[in-house]
Amino acid sequence: MDKFVINGPARLSGKIRTDGSKNAALPIMAGALLVSKGETVIKNVPPLRDINTFIKVLEYLGAKVTYDRTARVVTIDAARLTNNTAPYELMRQMRASFLVLGPVLARLGEARVSLPGGCSLGARPVDFHIKAFAAMKAEIEETGGYIIATGKPLQGDTIYFDRPSHTGTENLLYGAVLAKGKTTIINAACDPEVVDVAEYLNKAGAKIHGAGTPTITVEPVRKLQAVEHTVSGDRLVAGTYLIGAAMTGGDVEVSGIVPEHLTMVTRKLEEMGATVAGKRRSIRVTGPKRLTPVNFTTFPFPGFPTDLQACMMAAACTAGGTSHIKETVFIDRFSHTMELRRLGADIQVHSAEAVVNGVDSLHGAEVMAPDIRAGAGITLACLSAEGTSEVLRVYHVDRGYDHLEEKLASLGADISRSSM
Repeated sequence: MDKFVINGPARLSGKIRTDGSKNAALPIMAGALLVSKGETVIKNVPPLRDINTFIKVLEYLGAKVTYDRTARVVTIDAARLTNNTAPYELMRQMRASFLVLGPVLARLGEARVSLPGGCSLGARPVDFHIKAFAAMKAEIEETGGYIIATGKPLQGDTIYFDRPSHTGTENLLYGAVLAKGKTTIINAACDPEVVDVAEYLNKAGAKIHGAGTPTITVEPVRKLQAVEHTVSGDRLVAGTYLIGAAMTGGDVEVSGIVPEHLTMVTRKLEEMGATVAGKRRSIRVTGPKRLTPVNFTTFPFPGFPTDLQACMMAAACTAGGTSHIKETVFIDRFSHTMELRRLGADIQVHSAEAVVNGVDSLHGAEVMAPDIRAGAGITLACLSAEGTSEVLRVYHVDRGYDHLEEKLASLGADISRSSM
């Protein structure tokens, strides 16, 4: 296992381009399974562990996949799907792998998909997916840890989600594009990644309307065609660098991102005293000598993203006052607080709310990354800490960030990777 060795404090400064969005690339790759003829070409795909795992899932199902990691281009030929089963040995590694349920069910009429794994963030039910496909007249049963769905063609219907679910919305889009009759999704997720998926499907011949709003309608088509699509920039990776700039008193400009996708984050950084300047495809953040405290609640887009909660908490650790952070998306997403306390942070957690009393400075310590985003937040905290820190279990971070240590080093951080 590798670890990060960090000597702090650091001041991040410079320009950097964000990677392609993992949370858009994975569902678009799943959507390519709907194409029964030709090669789908997906550009700007980040070379991450999760991408590599998902390629194995697609290949297991019978798709031919090539990945040029240097060019960041994935090519998928799903003309011959030879397997309708996505096994536990692959599914346990990442929750996004459940996205193959919709395409396989639509193509083959039956899908056997293991319940997913991934980061340990408390209950992450797939009930939304199952209920939606049941409403589309699929027969659903659960046995031995597998969801078995049968039904072809699926029947269009009006589907109501209790709350927005981006993977639930995406999975339902896959089933709806080739269904019999129109489908309407009420309380659909509005995430930019969902919009990216819809744009890819429409480019391939789908008729999806309203993506990016709470109501999406899908008029079915007979087939999709192979096309070329470029994945959007990763707003979560970009947000990580921008928060890092703010909390280290730095000055960083991140390009390759739509500024409106991070509006809630940049507004909160401004509340903390940072200066934010947005251009057409970039955001620049300049941090003050010391941040002021902040209050925020995580919520589905366009709310504050839960995936940047840990990074913002790290920023609040040395702010001049008390911050209040409420988590409403995942019931157990404060696992990083214990690690931040090892660095000297003053944090109390009460149910779904964390109270962060800013301290004058953090100190170096040995900590570990419990999941992707928590690992990023802990790494940022180590950058601002006095002395040497070691971040263990960085394989979690590698699932969502391409060589994070190299990117941060390019901005002035004293950080390196070493083997344990």
